[in-house]
Amino acid sequence: MFKKLHETKVMRDPIHGYIHVEYEVIWNCINAKWFQRLRRIRQLGGAYMVYHTADHTRFAHSLGVYEIVRRMVNVVPDIKNALNEKEKLTVMLAGLLHDIGHGPYSHTFELLAHSSHEEYTCRIIEEDPEIRGILEKCEKGLAKDVADVIRHKSKNSILPQLVSSQLDADRMDYLLRDAYFTGTKYGEFDLERILRTLRVSDNRIVVKESGVYAVENYIMARYHMYWQVYYHPVERSYEAILKKCFMRLRDLYKEGKTPKTVPEFHDLIVGKKLSLNDYFVLDEYTCSYGFYLLTKAKDPIIKDLATRILNRQLFDYEENTPSSYRRIRSLLKKHGFDPTYYCAKDEVVQRPYVPYRKEKGNGIWVRVHGGKIEELSKASAIVHSLVNGQVLKDDRIYYPKEILEKK
Repeated sequence: MFKKLHETKVMRDPIHGYIHVEYEVIWNCINAKWFQRLRRIRQLGGAYMVYHTADHTRFAHSLGVYEIVRRMVNVVPDIKNALNEKEKLTVMLAGLLHDIGHGPYSHTFELLAHSSHEEYTCRIIEEDPEIRGILEKCEKGLAKDVADVIRHKSKNSILPQLVSSQLDADRMDYLLRDAYFTGTKYGEFDLERILRTLRVSDNRIVVKESGVYAVENYIMARYHMYWQVYYHPVERSYEAILKKCFMRLRDLYKEGKTPKTVPEFHDLIVGKKLSLNDYFVLDEYTCSYGFYLLTKAKDPIIKDLATRILNRQLFDYEENTPSSYRRIRSLLKKHGFDPTYYCAKDEVVQRPYVPYRKEKGNGIWVRVHGGKIEELSKASAIVHSLVNGQVLKDDRIYYPKEILEKK
């Protein structure tokens, strides 16, 4: 029996109504400094440059993922009966802590730091004295068990499916939460219906055939949210400038001309692996101050790029073709802009659902009439058409709009 709080703690949440916490170890993790750091990390990176209310944080999202997992293991009968108390607690902790290693500016930061947030998440869980201490005090070996769920190496294959699969608590929370805070209604879907139709079959999470319509709605929500929010061209413009800013910083470092900024940028600039202590302080507050200092730099390029980041003076964009690329580069040179730092190509490809492939992990499974288990793209005509239809791509070139105004 794991220690519970004297009374259940509740936190109001616009998506789930309330977040419920009854275990002491979960409450202690929420109050740990690494988890509180997530208040200083936006969930959607640069999307707030497009959707002005998209200021919600990884902190809120992580609590939401935890709440969905908590409901899955305590309310969904098949899942509840398939897991013991330790497994339920382990997967709730994995849901809570799954993003604890996220850096600022969403996934753009992973490119700058040359490491995934999952890597840092597992390091924090297993190496940070406070988080590891909380987990190990609850039960010896719990830190590794939680990290193994995130690594997809758990002894019970059901647990990773609840946190990270194609129909998981992570995706279900971020779609609903991101839709709410961006005001994009097409990101909504019927969470209650999906939870009601979840079942367990041969250590695999499946959906009843009657739940296929709700899952189709969920898949379509992902499809629309990617194109309308996550891959919005203005958001990608912001990310492009971030990348170019650090590219310039690295080039200046090689020339021995590094401008004054926050010390926490140093390891990013030189390409050194960040320690947990250095990683901890790199939140969006620190980075914003770092960019502010760069607006006072002598180097005109870094000064301009930093100013663009802080003041939303974003790059314009158009379809990337060989002719448009040549034309833009020619205009940049004509007006005194170095194309190395003022021309960015970005192509995105989006698949709302990937069918099961043995080498690539699980798809979504449906229990059809008679008890047979089918992969979703075979059980749903809508998903089948998405899988076998044209793969959508968006290839754009980004550049300062001033070059068009000066023509």
